[in-house]
Amino acid sequence: MDNSEWDSVLQYISDPSDFASPHSERPVSELTGLPLDPLQHTTPTQVLSPPDSDKTPLSPSHPDDIPPDHLPGNTIVSVSTTFHPGAALLPIPPDLILLSADGVFFYVHTTQVLAVSTNRFNDLVPPKASKAKFRDDLGPVVPLPDSATVLNIVLHVVYDISCAHYHPSVDTLTAAVDAMADYGLPPRRHIAPSTPLYSLILGQAPVQPIVIYALAAKHDLYDLAIPVSSHLLSFSLHTLTDEIATRIGPVYMKRLFFLHLGRLDALKRLLLPPPHPHPPTANCDFTEQKKLTRAWALASAYLAWDARPDLSTSAMESALCPLADHLSCDVCKKSLQDRVKQLIIQWSVVKRSI
Repeated sequence: MDNSEWDSVLQYISDPSDFASPHSERPVSELTGLPLDPLQHTTPTQVLSPPDSDKTPLSPSHPDDIPPDHLPGNTIVSVSTTFHPGAALLPIPPDLILLSADGVFFYVHTTQVLAVSTNRFNDLVPPKASKAKFRDDLGPVVPLPDSATVLNIVLHVVYDISCAHYHPSVDTLTAAVDAMADYGLPPRRHIAPSTPLYSLILGQAPVQPIVIYALAAKHDLYDLAIPVSSHLLSFSLHTLTDEIATRIGPVYMKRLFFLHLGRLDALKRLLLPPPHPHPPTANCDFTEQKKLTRAWALASAYLAWDARPDLSTSAMESALCPLADHLSCDVCKKSLQDRVKQLIIQWSVVKRSI
């Protein structure tokens, strides 16, 4: 097949804000180049040469797979909107093509992949870039078992760029971090507080804190687990599934339980002391002050009985401040008010994370 017979069709995303898919879905009639920046819709002057006559264009394997608008001789290819031949992520052109399990092509650099991977991308990437046979040959195609959404996040980590604009789901982030470990990208090295992926994952903590905590625990991401655990104070530990418990593991499970139990024990200790008594007066002696002590004991026992690690200060005030309505001594009222304020301050400084 000569160049005049080659009419390849590459697809690109019609609206870059459609972040559900990191690859294109809009065909063009001729291969005139690729957008340098998917958010700018610009087209470079680079024109890729067609394969030589001994290379067969990709085609649907079954007649039912042929799109209605497919023309004979055309090839429909899905290409990443970030990792395409004209992306200019590095000064040198890409020399390696990664193919996701759902058929999306990612054009990357062998040197960059090998520089960050400890196992040559799970032993899938050749140690040296293959010599180009043709002027525009972009290297070998390496099929991978992961979907395009997962591989997209992994490659953003490889190039140390943010993928936040794709708005990946929690499940996609979880699968991507697991895949990083398989591809020789240690999560502890690439998910540090200063990295884009750390901020992206932490932003999902209020939505599904137990899933993010399990992710951090599985890969020993302690710096991530600490802030995430503060979102688990309201989590009911008895609702943990076997799957999540297995991912968390014994060490981080112990830390989570100790966080809950430690806050409950601290609350009970803080509630125990009653308001300080004052010197006897003509209208309020020690016998009269025992009424406040008994009322405080009952109210604090009510709080301690139904206490939760995430007990709010407003709940404390609602349970303890009304005790003043049954006091006739202004000094006792002031003592009660001071004791409640002290309790709230003490509770607010109790450790809220693992």
